[in-house]
Amino acid sequence: MFKLDPLPYAKNALEPYISERTLEFHYGKHHQAYVTNLNNLTEGTPLETESLEDIIRSTYNLPEKQGIFNNAAQVWNHTFYWNSLTPTPKSPSEELNIAITNAFGSFEEFKDAFKKAALAQFGSGWAWLVTNKAGVLQILKTGNADTPLTSEFTPLLTCDVWEHAYYLDYQNQRALYIDACMLHLLNWDFAEINYKKALGN
Repeated sequence: MFKLDPLPYAKNALEPYISERTLEFHYGKHHQAYVTNLNNLTEGTPLETESLEDIIRSTYNLPEKQGIFNNAAQVWNHTFYWNSLTPTPKSPSEELNIAITNAFGSFEEFKDAFKKAALAQFGSGWAWLVTNKAGVLQILKTGNADTPLTSEFTPLLTCDVWEHAYYLDYQNQRALYIDACMLHLLNWDFAEINYKKALGN
């Protein structure tokens, strides 16, 4: 049986940028619903003992498994998102900053490119900072429940751009929410861990 992972911080820890009320709905209602749905869909099947990652990869692009994929991917994406944020952000490490500069020209240019991708995602979805096995960084945007786990890339950070992630705090102003995440909440320590894993370090 799949369970809702604990948040890595208190529900009010991201204030004033993301409110406790948003966390109560986003984590406590939406994320929990994906976990509940996944359990209902996989109970009594071989999938109930598999990892989220394996379920996501094995059900991707299978129309008859779409419901399982959507819920498994959304459970995984949301857990990754909570870890992509922190109430005590630091700057990227020297190694990661070099990779960012090599890929985008500068950290400021990266922020611009990431924001553009997050704004350009039509409807619901996600913006991701990812790397390939050679350590080359890219920005991806995925719709609905789609995730880089089904690609050759390893995700380092993500920003949830479903409306439920920001509407209580920012209404229709997605750009303000993205700025808040980019400037005040991104967890570069988490990105560093994922980057080193991708490179096999």
